[in-house]
Amino acid sequence: MRDNEVVTLGPEPLTFADVVKVARHGAPVRLTDEAVAAMARSRARVEELAESPTPHYGISTGFGALATRHIDPELRARLQRSLVRSHAAGSGPEVETEVVRAMMLLRLHTLATGHTGVRPATAQTLAGLLSAGITPIVHEYGSLGCSGDLAPLSHVALALTGEGPVRDRDGETKTAAEAMKAAGLEPVELAAKEGLALINGTDGMLGMLVLAIEDLTALLRTADVSAAMSVEALLGTDRVFAPELQALRPHPGQAASASNLRAMLRDSGIMESHRDDTCTRVQDAYSLRCAPQVAGAARDTVAHAATVAGRELASAVDNPVVLDDGRVESNGNFHGAPVGYVLDFLAIAVADVASMAERRTDRMLDVARSHGLPAFLADDPGVDSGHMIAQYTQAAIVSELKRLAVPASVDSIPSSAMQEDHVSMGWSAARKLRRSIDGLTRVLAIEILTAARAIELRAPLRPAPATAAVVAALRQETPGPGPDRFLAPEIDSAVHLVTDQTLLTAAQSQTGPLA
Repeated sequence: MRDNEVVTLGPEPLTFADVVKVARHGAPVRLTDEAVAAMARSRARVEELAESPTPHYGISTGFGALATRHIDPELRARLQRSLVRSHAAGSGPEVETEVVRAMMLLRLHTLATGHTGVRPATAQTLAGLLSAGITPIVHEYGSLGCSGDLAPLSHVALALTGEGPVRDRDGETKTAAEAMKAAGLEPVELAAKEGLALINGTDGMLGMLVLAIEDLTALLRTADVSAAMSVEALLGTDRVFAPELQALRPHPGQAASASNLRAMLRDSGIMESHRDDTCTRVQDAYSLRCAPQVAGAARDTVAHAATVAGRELASAVDNPVVLDDGRVESNGNFHGAPVGYVLDFLAIAVADVASMAERRTDRMLDVARSHGLPAFLADDPGVDSGHMIAQYTQAAIVSELKRLAVPASVDSIPSSAMQEDHVSMGWSAARKLRRSIDGLTRVLAIEILTAARAIELRAPLRPAPATAAVVAALRQETPGPGPDRFLAPEIDSAVHLVTDQTLLTAAQSQTGPLA
């Protein structure tokens, strides 16, 4: 991304790249003239209804189970202020800045569609917070994923009014009023319907879904890199990855994964060393032979999730909404089920990819299954323990990932005096998926660290150019085989090299772009 590249928001759908630019890279935002005009039109309709003696939900009534009360005009500013203050009820650890910025951007996009009835000036102030790098402090707990991510978005709306804590561009904690004054922004005095429009969306869970798709796209390529290294280190065969075999089961993700494995193992001297009649094994273990089937299925799951996310990025989620013909209608589009389901689905795929990677690591450490490697890849087995406990760390993470794969979206808890009697728990699904992705990153890093050591212990046999490039990149940060040493920093270095895609880039320097 170029410095100061501005992301523009209008009624048209956001792109995945837009979300990543704003959330992760701090890009400023700007509302288009079309968006401002659309908001002005819908605002005029809301103000017309606000003057009507007929109650209209969200404009002249209470909220949720309190919607039966008609609110007098002189109390409506207080109504919106009270809504935001009371709903900013989050608790627990602080949510990551990138998640909050994604949530702010997605809420701003819904405002920009012109279907919520907020004043253009209110949306412009939210855009100002994003562009100034002011991030409201949002907490882990509070959203049930129905009526949107109410508590998280309320903390954002509270900051818009100049209340509550925020972090500035440098990460320093300030009051919202202090940060806004420093940025030349005026706090908003919320008018009819605006409080509700600012908090009634699935933007938190959707933001985390988009960021997860971005992360998993790279991590699943890295999973193919680590699998190829393990296949090579364990004297496995690449024949099972042949395109004609993969075509018999034409899943696109499987084909892509197998293609990556073939590219990674091309011209491997280690592979060539056991292609003759001296190799008596008929088949490799499932964790080697079926790598494309598992990583490929995970890819196809990500593709499905991306389809859902794309539809959500084209949505205007609010209740009630202002339609193009001027009608203001209640609806249930704030229910997070579509997003919650795919968040849970991705957590299942992540756990399974990690589980297979851990099984390959374990094979490299076991003299009964490693085909000639020293026990635990230790320098002097018995005196040294090698990577024995690195595999324990993997196993502990995989066990946690299996627990995190239990769906959140099936666990509805009624709320709001039974008015909101079925909720999505999509926010919870998103939060656990973020932990799952962190776990997968660590599991793959340990597999690569172990496989690199095993490949080096196969010397003088020559690895494939692609796997050799990964080993070389890893050795820029970690030493090669030798006596036991403090292992945790090496694992951390490998995690960093997976996260910033250094190892993936090294592989692609030899293979070209992986699928």
